[in-house]
Amino acid sequence: MGKKSKGSKAGHKTAGKKSGAHTGELHPPPIGGALDLPPMGNKEYRRLLKPLHAELVAMQEWVKSTGAKVCILFEGRDTAGKGGVIKAITERVSPRVFRVVALPTPTEREKSQMYFQRYMPHLPASGEVVIFDRSWYNRAGVEPVLGFCTQQQTDQFLQLVPAVERAIQESGIILIKYWLEVSQEQQTLRLQSRIDDPRKIWKLSPMDLESYSRWYDYSRARDEMFRLTHTGWSPWHVAINDDKKRGRLNIISHLLSRVPYEPLEVPDITLPDRQKPGGYRDPGLVVDWIPTPF
Repeated sequence: MGKKSKGSKAGHKTAGKKSGAHTGELHPPPIGGALDLPPMGNKEYRRLLKPLHAELVAMQEWVKSTGAKVCILFEGRDTAGKGGVIKAITERVSPRVFRVVALPTPTEREKSQMYFQRYMPHLPASGEVVIFDRSWYNRAGVEPVLGFCTQQQTDQFLQLVPAVERAIQESGIILIKYWLEVSQEQQTLRLQSRIDDPRKIWKLSPMDLESYSRWYDYSRARDEMFRLTHTGWSPWHVAINDDKKRGRLNIISHLLSRVPYEPLEVPDITLPDRQKPGGYRDPGLVVDWIPTPF
């Protein structure tokens, strides 16, 4: 990994550079809010997240009642924060409506299939929201950079995917694609954190280290993917995620703006009276109680 980077939090400051021409990083134009804000504290984050969670529940109820179908893709480099965003989205909603798909390495049988075939069964049915933690876009990023497919296979994928995504949307699925952008500095900090923290070591794989060393190969693959698959009917939405808390709030807010749900009517609910004991008595059962060290 090389030398450890000093410091532990960079907030949005790395995103405030004027140009990404030589860094391989994407930098938005100077609109839509400041990019040099300090890292957001947990108390403020939880306060701002609470009403967004309420809106996600409203969206969930609209999806259930209307039979809508929503498919959300999250892509980005390793450590870009995809898992954290997905956890923030699904924290307060029903897993029966919001389903997360993170496919493992394809089997030998799947490798022999049409490329899109293994993803199609996971698309949402009526009343579902499906979130892909990485998706068919592996063929545009991870696979060509790490040598898991040929350049011809990637080129063919990039030619086909706009038509496939048009067909998905014409079937009635709301398709939303996110790319999470992270700076070189933040990626180093996050990978080093995985090395140093035994709670996170499971997140670190040999592929993470390989991808870390291939920063500019990933940048070139990302740029080509955007060039050929950022379409009018299926655009890429890019989020700066150096500050994970701000990134999650921004992404959830944007997601809510992309789904035409109706606000949730809060019903007037009164708890009923509990029944009377009706002769019930404690039978004095013997059970194993767990220790209570906390």
